[in-house]
Amino acid sequence: MFKALFVDFYGTVVHEDEAVIKVITQMIKDTGDGSDTSDIGSFWWTDFQTMFLNSFGIAFETQRDLERESLEHTIEKFHSSADASKLSDMMFEHWMRPPIFEESKEFFSKCPIPVYIVSNIDTSDIMCAIEYHGLNPAGVFTSEDARSYKPRRELFELALSNTGLMPDEVIHIGDSISSDVKGASALGIGALWLNRSGKAVPEGVTDIKDLLDALDFIG
Repeated sequence: MFKALFVDFYGTVVHEDEAVIKVITQMIKDTGDGSDTSDIGSFWWTDFQTMFLNSFGIAFETQRDLERESLEHTIEKFHSSADASKLSDMMFEHWMRPPIFEESKEFFSKCPIPVYIVSNIDTSDIMCAIEYHGLNPAGVFTSEDARSYKPRRELFELALSNTGLMPDEVIHIGDSISSDVKGASALGIGALWLNRSGKAVPEGVTDIKDLLDALDFIG
């Protein structure tokens, strides 16, 4: 029988930042020489991911710092006159007050075992978001706490260590195949892929359509 759930936050409990990213890439296009917002978004994401994947241990940088740096690189790349600090503030505002998925509060209230948040985010931002929505997880573990980002093992190890749980006593739920499913599975933690959009399910992956579906897996 499982003793707890580990749950990703952004893209799982609350909405990801696609809407604000769309606004920011349009602003960079309007103030620079980029011809297509998709090109701008692709460069921004690739630059962010490169730094993100190399950010751990003594080289760790907070998500706010990574976001600001990648935006500065993107603005420079597309010769935009946009203000990186102002655009970054738009991202930070979303992280602190993201819209919540319809069933999330019901999931927290109905789950019969402790729910721990395990998220790639700065601690102060997610605590603001949790308070904003009145959620009461059993605990919160962030990349800033672990000085490492999923799918690396350190954040999962921190959550296991602090809860006193073994990998086979936990299920991890998240919307990312790479960060959540593969990251958790590498430590022997069972994983559920939150597949809200009904994408094709890779072999060996178990998906759910919303958080309430996860309750069926708790024995």
